[in-house]
Amino acid sequence: MDTSTGPRSRPGRHARRWSARRRIAVMLALVLVAVAAVTTVTLSLSSPAADVQAGADPSATAPATAPATGAAGASATPSPQPSAGCARPAGPKPAVRITEVKVGVRVTGYGRETDTEPLPMAIAARPDGGSWLAWLGTDGKVYLGALDCDDHLVGKPTGFTGIDLQDLHADADGGVLLLTRRGTCGDGPLCGGTSSPCNTMHMIRFDLAGHQVWERQVTNLGGGRDGYDDGARFVWWYQHHGRLASDGKTFAAYFGVAITVQNGRCVDIHEGDRMQVVDAKGNLVGRHRDSFEVGCSHSWTTRVLWDPRTSRYVTVCATDNGCRIARPQPYRTVAAGTCDGTLFGGDLVLARDKGYWTAWSQGGQVRLAHFSTGAADTTVRTGAGSSHPHLVGYGTGRMLLAWSSGSATAAQVYDSATGKAVGDRFTIGVKDHDYQAFKSYPDGSAAYPAAGGTATSIRIARVLPAA
Repeated sequence: MDTSTGPRSRPGRHARRWSARRRIAVMLALVLVAVAAVTTVTLSLSSPAADVQAGADPSATAPATAPATGAAGASATPSPQPSAGCARPAGPKPAVRITEVKVGVRVTGYGRETDTEPLPMAIAARPDGGSWLAWLGTDGKVYLGALDCDDHLVGKPTGFTGIDLQDLHADADGGVLLLTRRGTCGDGPLCGGTSSPCNTMHMIRFDLAGHQVWERQVTNLGGGRDGYDDGARFVWWYQHHGRLASDGKTFAAYFGVAITVQNGRCVDIHEGDRMQVVDAKGNLVGRHRDSFEVGCSHSWTTRVLWDPRTSRYVTVCATDNGCRIARPQPYRTVAAGTCDGTLFGGDLVLARDKGYWTAWSQGGQVRLAHFSTGAADTTVRTGAGSSHPHLVGYGTGRMLLAWSSGSATAAQVYDSATGKAVGDRFTIGVKDHDYQAFKSYPDGSAAYPAAGGTATSIRIARVLPAA
């Protein structure tokens, strides 16, 4: 396993390390940016008309924290839950509906869209067809609100302390947020370089009113362990984003992680990824057969899903260990790439019959790869020119590939059994973000949160069901 450091980054692209066979311990200086004081914000709600585009290792500290810790601005009014579900009508081909949601608080902007910068927003499909929407404010909080069938904000959003939003999952009892909080580096000493932040990654379990039920750290700081202590696993500025999945009883978080290793009288900091599973009560599941302390190294674009057919969590990463899209722990190559600074792993979805599809790109060309346990058995060259593709399940037996196209997003439906294109390409009229995710819905639609028309709004792009 390569745990060397020494990133090379370019504006608008994720940082890379391309020394897969050497161990280098180089710490990079980072000036911590002061975060504005957290304040309670009264959020305004809106129900604007929609614009439809036709065709177009566990911490040794205390157990999961109770509701009062970390929650802010909580509302006593439960979020409305549509009783009949959202039966959005299916058309003969995909149609796109854009809804502007005024959230009443400034939302973190896209920035350069690298994997070293905060993610602005995330969405999750509720079983009833509505949504939970999360966004990162500019005040040191992650906000959470409910959306109805028409993607309008309902009820009163809640806020949680957090400096980076990672992902959002929903279920019949509420959902789970994955977010980052400030941690402590300690004294070290480092073998070289200067401190990066030593932050922590947390799952926040919330109920149907958006109120915290429990929280669980999935890094391992605390209880006398700081970031510069041997064996620490923490979140720094570099390649740290993560995703969530659930089997209905447990929750899995797969994310980039910093790795502290003793080197004589000092410590080196390396980078890899980590997958942890938490049960319904907020306890870490020890020795879960799919979790691991460190998987890929170096690692970026960590992706995870639950496969009910095999009863396993499935993970893939992009890594400079062999320069490939790989399954971790143990390494198994899915798709071979090259170390030219353009390798990117898109999303992961279930194939219709067996196995999985993942979208990935190299040299600005998007591919789809089908695999079961390791090496891809089918590769589709999509003809899409992009460095950051997205992939999501879209109804029964289909999947939706999307990618940035100028100031908008382009999309194409594919058969999730054969990988063949279905219908024509179409346009989704919102600005893409390299690292945010589409989510699939029970009625066969898919939704994506995007930058709004103002600094205090978010656009929900929904691809309506297709017959």
